[in-house]
Amino acid sequence: MVRLEGGRVLASLVRQLGDWSLAQDAVQEASLAALETWPARGMPDEPRAWLIATARRKAVDMLRRERARGDKERDGVALVDQRRRDEPAEGDPSGLPAGLEDDLLRLLFTCCHPSLAPEARLALALRTLCQLSVAQVAAVLLTTETAMARRLGRTRQKITAARIPYRVPAAEELPERLGAVCGVVHATYTAGHAPLVGDALVDVDLCAEAVRLARLLVATFPDEPAPTSVLALLLLTEARRPARADADGEVVLLPDQDRGRWDSALVVEGAALLATSLRRSGGVADPYQLQAAVALEHDRAPSYAATDWAEIVRLYDLLVSVAPSPAASLARAVALAERDGPEAGLAALDGLGGSHDARVRGVRGELLARTGRRAEAAQAVEPRADDELTAPERRFRERRVRAWRALAGEGAGGQEQPGQPPRMSARS
Repeated sequence: MVRLEGGRVLASLVRQLGDWSLAQDAVQEASLAALETWPARGMPDEPRAWLIATARRKAVDMLRRERARGDKERDGVALVDQRRRDEPAEGDPSGLPAGLEDDLLRLLFTCCHPSLAPEARLALALRTLCQLSVAQVAAVLLTTETAMARRLGRTRQKITAARIPYRVPAAEELPERLGAVCGVVHATYTAGHAPLVGDALVDVDLCAEAVRLARLLVATFPDEPAPTSVLALLLLTEARRPARADADGEVVLLPDQDRGRWDSALVVEGAALLATSLRRSGGVADPYQLQAAVALEHDRAPSYAATDWAEIVRLYDLLVSVAPSPAASLARAVALAERDGPEAGLAALDGLGGSHDARVRGVRGELLARTGRRAEAAQAVEPRADDELTAPERRFRERRVRAWRALAGEGAGGQEQPGQPPRMSARS
């Protein structure tokens, strides 16, 4: 619960205090207090309100402890008290655009200030909004933990030095921030859909928060195609989530999933949103629309064998041409393997590089096994100590390795049955 509410509590404190660093320190202190007191006394009826009130008191205590600040201390405490008095009542948007009265969404727009570099915006949002660790943010953005810690520090310093305000942008400022905000919401969902570490295959809470924010964006910008296409993508992907793990939380590959567990209502809603978004963009698809179209192809196929892989390859070809990324190229290689056979997929992988990446190795292993090269497949898939994998994914790969090595030792011939790689992004 503390982790789930962390982003919203931080957003509220940043608004009340006007000081990002102080808010983060106060929320951390409040979270520690919750972990110490809740197990003994029980969880309060309103956990978020408890955390906000406690964090506010911690912030005041921090300011008071800094005796050397003199007048600044008194001014800071007065500011906290004044902002508390001025805080609007619950449900009172105080003139803000519909949807933007949400503290977390306002924090997201602050993270996406145009004076910050695109990667800095995304890193800051993932750290504060998703509550990812510095190491996890570094892995998402393909850099080192040390470099990411420095980048986040420089970003916060720039926010302070440049006096970037914590406020809802004016109407004329919204367009230049909306694209970045959509990107962060999508990245938030991806971080929940394919977490880098942990005991669960999916971070359900983080996925739900991303969907909530996407719905708020659509409500706030009903005529813009990008928020609508992002929500479509999230819903069409979320529809398959219930079948991705079995009752024990273990990985279930796409060919083996019970499609009866897929959420048909989300598929219908996502498909309608995608069609609306395409009409608004004049039929010219953006990257989110292309990814949503791929997800829809999976969702509407009556069986894995009946999936229209030719159409999925076509969509990925378009995606790679308009928004190239390692994840899109990897997913295209998977689709090529399904359409043209595993050798075609392996050839596509050879052009990607990234042989150290756990996701690339996972796909390569699956395709090698399907050509009968099981010893090579086991070597490719075998988890390494530094691989970013959830516990279910690591166990899944270990089972794969044992099975393939056993078959290779027996000299068994033939090919493995077609299968999806164990890790796929929200684009699938």
